[in-house]
Amino acid sequence: MMSTDQVLVLVGTPIGDVAELTPRALAVLRDAHMIVCEDTRKLRWLLREVGVAMPERVVVANDHTEDAVAAEVVAAVAEGKAVAMVSDAGMPGIADPGSRMARAVLDAGFEVRAVNGPSAAIAALVVSGLPSGRFVFEGFVPRSGGDRSGRIAEVVAERRTTVLYESPRRIARLLAELREGATADRRVAVCRELTKTHEEVWRGTVGEAEAWLAGPPEAPRGDPRGEFVVVLEGVIAPPADDDAIAAALARHHADGRSRRDAVDLVAIEMAVPRNRVYAIATTTP
Repeated sequence: MMSTDQVLVLVGTPIGDVAELTPRALAVLRDAHMIVCEDTRKLRWLLREVGVAMPERVVVANDHTEDAVAAEVVAAVAEGKAVAMVSDAGMPGIADPGSRMARAVLDAGFEVRAVNGPSAAIAALVVSGLPSGRFVFEGFVPRSGGDRSGRIAEVVAERRTTVLYESPRRIARLLAELREGATADRRVAVCRELTKTHEEVWRGTVGEAEAWLAGPPEAPRGDPRGEFVVVLEGVIAPPADDDAIAAALARHHADGRSRRDAVDLVAIEMAVPRNRVYAIATTTP
C-alpha cells in the first residue's frame, strides 16, 4: 500500500519488458491519487498492461513543464494525497524529468522516496564487459555547438568507464566523434532496445563501431532504430612517476588544500595507491 503521508514517490518503470515492474511499484501506482508522467499515452499503456486503472489526476511533467506543474504537485503532497511520479522508462530524474520535481517537494518541507526499478544505464554497464567499479553517467550529450564538442572532449579524456545515452538520429554522429577523439583501440559497447524483443549488444573498439552500425556492404542496416546506450572504456593512463605526483601535490597545496585532501585527490586523479602519494607528500619539501 502507498503511504499517504506528505511524500512524493519516484517510481522506476520498465525500460522495455513490462514484467520488470516490481510488485512494490505496482502497488504504488494502483494506490496513487495522482501520477506525474512524461506522456499520458505511455502511462495509459503501462497501466493497461498491468491491470491498473488511470488515477483521479494525471499531470504531465516534461522538460518544458516540470517547473510549471511543480506547485500543483507540491499542493497535492501537502494535502496528503498519494502522489507518484514516473518517466517514460527507467528511473525518474535519470536523463528524464524528476530531479526538479523532487527538489520542489523537498524545498516545501515534504519527503521524497524512491521505488527502485530498471535503469538502462546500469543494465548496459553490467553487460558491457567493461570495468564497472567506478563509472561516470553522462546521459545525453548536448546536441550541437561548443557545448557538445566540449562534452565529447571530456568524455574521451575520462579515466573511468562512461555511460552515454543517444537517440537513433544521432548515434552515428556520436560514434564518429568518439572515434575522432579517442584511440581506435578503446573498447566500447553499444546497446540497443535493452530488455525488448530486438535487444542487441555489440562489443568492440571505437575504431570498429561505425562500421558495425552501418552493417556490411551486402546487408546494410539502414536507419538505426531504438534508443541507444553507449558504454566507453576509460583512458588507461601511463603509470605516474614520482615527479609528476609531487607536481600534482604542489598544485593542490598552492590552491590551499590540506596535505590530507591533496593526497586523496592526487591518488584519485592519477590512479595510484594513496600510501605511495602520502609517502611522496611527507618527503617532498
